[in-house]
Amino acid sequence: MSFYDHKKPNKFVDPLEDPLPGVGTYEDFNTIDWVREKTKDRDRHREITNKSKLSTVALLHSISDAFSGWLLMLLVGLMSGALAGGIDIAAHWLTDMKEGVCLIGFWFNHEHCCWTSNETTFKERDQCPQWQSWAELITGTSEGPFAYIMNYLMYIFWALLFAFLAVTLVRAFAPYACGSGIPEIKTILSGFIIRGYLGKWTLIIKTITLVLAVSSGLSLGKEGPLVHVACCCANILCHLFTKYRKNEAKRREVLSAAAAVGVSVAFGAPIGGVLFSLEEVSYYFPLKTLWRSFFAALVAAFTLRSINPFGNSRLVLFYVEFHAPWHMLELAPFILLGIFGGLWGALFIRANIAWCRRRKTTRLGHYPVMEVLVVTALTAVVAYPNSYTRMSGAELISELFNDCSLLDSSQLCGYKPVSVCNSLADRPAGEGLYTALWQLALALVFKIMVTVITFGMKVPSGLFIPSMAVGAIAGRLLGVGMEQLAYYHHDWFLFKGWCSPGADCITPGLYAMVGAAACLGGVTRMTVSLVVIMFELTGGLEYIVPLMAATMTSKWVADAFGREGIYEAHIRLNGYPFLEPKEEFEHSSLTVDVMRPRRSDPALAVLTQEGMTVEEVEALVESTRYSGFPVVVSQESQRLVGFVFRRDLLISIDNARKRQEGVVGASQVVFTEHAPAHAADAPPPLRLRGILDLSPFTVTDHTPMDITVDIFRKLGLRQCLVTHNGRLLGIITKKDILKHMAQIANRDPDSILFN
Repeated sequence: MSFYDHKKPNKFVDPLEDPLPGVGTYEDFNTIDWVREKTKDRDRHREITNKSKLSTVALLHSISDAFSGWLLMLLVGLMSGALAGGIDIAAHWLTDMKEGVCLIGFWFNHEHCCWTSNETTFKERDQCPQWQSWAELITGTSEGPFAYIMNYLMYIFWALLFAFLAVTLVRAFAPYACGSGIPEIKTILSGFIIRGYLGKWTLIIKTITLVLAVSSGLSLGKEGPLVHVACCCANILCHLFTKYRKNEAKRREVLSAAAAVGVSVAFGAPIGGVLFSLEEVSYYFPLKTLWRSFFAALVAAFTLRSINPFGNSRLVLFYVEFHAPWHMLELAPFILLGIFGGLWGALFIRANIAWCRRRKTTRLGHYPVMEVLVVTALTAVVAYPNSYTRMSGAELISELFNDCSLLDSSQLCGYKPVSVCNSLADRPAGEGLYTALWQLALALVFKIMVTVITFGMKVPSGLFIPSMAVGAIAGRLLGVGMEQLAYYHHDWFLFKGWCSPGADCITPGLYAMVGAAACLGGVTRMTVSLVVIMFELTGGLEYIVPLMAATMTSKWVADAFGREGIYEAHIRLNGYPFLEPKEEFEHSSLTVDVMRPRRSDPALAVLTQEGMTVEEVEALVESTRYSGFPVVVSQESQRLVGFVFRRDLLISIDNARKRQEGVVGASQVVFTEHAPAHAADAPPPLRLRGILDLSPFTVTDHTPMDITVDIFRKLGLRQCLVTHNGRLLGIITKKDILKHMAQIANRDPDSILFN
């Protein structure tokens, strides 16, 4: 761009009229300026609206611009739904591959293989001649110790192979594809930039490795990573629309909706997804985004339903049909489950963060492949002998939510037969059930321990399913205990009146469902969205009150040990600049205590609106690391004119050197409206008023810090200038606030790595 117009050498061209490529963009690992982005979008919208009154073409452009947001949502929904369906089908197939293979076509999973068979009975619906275990294939027999050892070894082999492939692909092609992705997405939505985190390579690798990681039998789920996958889809599709490609704030509105889509396809819970985005991940969530999230979640759920990955024509992952209503007295055990969930959540967060910190600071972090393989081998060796740890997390939860009817062949339904007319009545526990309870108790201990070391490894790993599995096991154990108590002591005053002999009073599956919600709530601290996700997930509408009671209790109990959920804890561990909207600022400090420069520091680096040369400006920029500079009237008066970003300044000077004649190191840099008179032999001045922000946010030196923190949170500021009687005193950045908050909480202020 020329600052001179070549035809009329004396006329200056304002950078505003002819914008530079690169001006107004951001460096990697920096925070966006929300106010600047919103202003840019408002100006663009105003221009389109004004032009639309002039011609039909402009009117059509205006309509297509308004419609582009909805079209983008449609595409995000379709793409995420299709990917989620593919991931579900592939994960199911590879999980079954660890146990055997289908002879009529290796691409069939166990269930599909036996569907076509005529030899299956209801009691043994998993047995059919078309499906052979590895022992049958290799040794020709499915019975005896040798066959068991053969199956055991093949199970470990496949688990290690899948885990090795997953971790190698992540390391080689997309390091950002590991973990759940939700902590980073929360940070990105708050305005931080992590280039490549939502790119196409991350999407491709995350999709493939997610299938492999889930199939390897590790204690992780695919639900959290699906939010990351949906956000990658949204970010890639944003590039098709100029409005979203060029504006970071607009793009974050789309990413908020994509987070809702992720949960919608992960659980088949569109409304829960919208509420999850609102409650848990979004930083800025206007009404327009709410409607668009709703629409995108609907499209995604519809797409997933068309693919029908679970083969049951239902969108719901764990459909339940409980026959007995719950009784008021059962609220006591439900609240007990809430307390368990809260305690487990608090314990899990502490243990997992300690383990992840150890991974970061010791030599353990240098061997990610080795770590994944050791944990996978350990998981496979311990998990195989116990049928409840051998099955995938989703299958286990499905089994635990199940209500026993007379037809069920599950071990959990191993009751003694009793002759009563009600086939669903409470019955005494038999041999099979006692065995199952022992196995479940061992599975609970195993899941609690192994999930701590699994979450945070260098493979895609979600936390929803493992947390729900822990809660569902605890709930089922408590439910069976209550059921047996009611059966043998139905004359106690607790059970009198509502639990007569031969009636179906207690439903163990309901306790599993409530326990699952309590544990997930304890770990993530979700409340409203969690209850909605749970009843959309199970179709159990009449159990909202038990779910609400347990979820609220688990949040209160977990909050007593620490206010952070697992995602906030991981954000803090990684040092991202995230101002938690839920955290109260209770200290009575003033801005003058937090701003820089402090009393012992050198003076604030500022530019003057005229009088500085290009050389002096470049020297100042080179000698500092700041991301922007205040512009003042003069060094003596220190009266504030505006603020200019480092990146914009460097790009403008570099560009002027290349394309404007006569710009040398001695040229004056001016930020005023009219260029000052210069001597005939002096080089022409460089006018940079176009890149100057003339309305930077300022507070006075006596503004309380809690108000300043609120301003930063609600407006999404990067920095704020501090003045005293109109004179510039100092500057406060987001990083300064986070360091100050860390100091107050007795944490290391240097753990905040980025601005």
